[in-house]
Amino acid sequence: MIIDAHLHFSRHEHMGKIALEAGHVNEPGHLAQVFRDCGVAAGVVMGNEDTLDRQSGPPLYFCFGLRGESLKSREGVSAELERAEKVLETPDCVGIKIYLGYDYRYPADAAFLPFYELAGAYGKVVVFHTGDTSGSRGKVKYAHPLGVDEAAVDFPKTRFVLAHCGNPWIVDAVEVAAKNANAALDLSGLAVGKFDPDELYRRYEGYWRHIGMWIDYLSDDSKIMYGTDWPLVNIPAYLQLMRRVVPERAHEAFFGANAKRICNLPKLPEPGVS
Repeated sequence: MIIDAHLHFSRHEHMGKIALEAGHVNEPGHLAQVFRDCGVAAGVVMGNEDTLDRQSGPPLYFCFGLRGESLKSREGVSAELERAEKVLETPDCVGIKIYLGYDYRYPADAAFLPFYELAGAYGKVVVFHTGDTSGSRGKVKYAHPLGVDEAAVDFPKTRFVLAHCGNPWIVDAVEVAAKNANAALDLSGLAVGKFDPDELYRRYEGYWRHIGMWIDYLSDDSKIMYGTDWPLVNIPAYLQLMRRVVPERAHEAFFGANAKRICNLPKLPEPGVS
């Protein structure tokens, strides 16, 4: 079973252009067909429930998108907490997404702390954007994966995911996951667009081997999850690439079992592969 633990679904025009560059169409029916073709059972959308179309698409769950602009005052934090709790009560919500780097706060910022406590109380995951940001407005110092260590230590009952494996700070992200029992990694967004997997692997072989080496160093295959960052990347190509990057022994855990457990997804049927 394959679960895409990190994707986006939005009707915004720019997402449509990004999808076309990756060889896809930003429509739920298209995504559902790609999932069927590739044997993907479900996905976890980073964002709010109003981005989803469950009528014509694949089984999609979501992480509540924390609005950083709402956290500038005590009243704003209280209102956002109330909104988050209502959403976390819904069965399709599996966690909270925090946009480090786009929101100019470190993981240990006081405004974030009640949300970690809330996620832990509901048994939901907290997913951080870590590593490089898209566009010039992001500030990567806030998205460095080492910052997640403090949150993981101070909130041991809450599960944390470092999205994008902290890229390019792979080593630092792996260290945070290795030392904290409640921290895990997703390997989404490490390539973009439509590409030949073999050619891309050969061109950047040192980089891909570097990732594989540190996955070995982690010595815990239960802490890594497959994700794409769709629609930024071609799904069939990314699947092939990740099968080369991640050691074969870890494939069953990496491609589905870990996401099902970490995100606490319900029982999923095996998808038919056309």
